Order: sequence, then C-alpha cells, then structure tokens
Amino acid sequence: MIPFRNTLPYDIVMKDVYVPECPFCGRSQVLLPLKPEEVLELRGGACKRAVVLPCCGSRVRLVDADGDYLLADRPLRAGK
Repeated sequence: MIPFRNTLPYDIVMKDVYVPECPFCGRSQVLLPLKPEEVLELRGGACKRAVVLPCCGSRVRLVDADGDYLLADRPLRAGK
C-alpha cells in the first residue's frame, strides 16, 4: 500500500506541471521543472527523478506517479 503522506497532487496545464501547494514553504500553484512526458516516465516506478522546487529550493525525489499524484521517497505531508 502506498503511504498517502508521501504523495503530492499535481495538475498539468498547457504542458506545464503544477502542484497546488508546496509541502515545504506553503506557496500556492508552484510550477515544477518537469514536463508531462517526464511524469509519464515516472508511472510504474520505471525511473526516479530528483526535483528542486523553485519556490524554496527544497529537493524531492520522485519515485512513481499516477494520474493525480506524484509519489516521493519520503513523507511530504503530516498525517497518517
């Protein structure tokens, strides 16, 4: 079972990948340095990718993705 606390919701808008809120600094609508094609490559866990959030410089290692969430190798949100 995938731990929900390691997930980050995302949206693709006009070939840009956004997260609604940065899990570290709280800034809204953060543009990720990812292309939609790279999100597709993450699906199934075939590859991993390190991403630096441009708002605060925090680094996240993405290990998987689905149609709604990116999965990181560490917790990104508080909770269960």
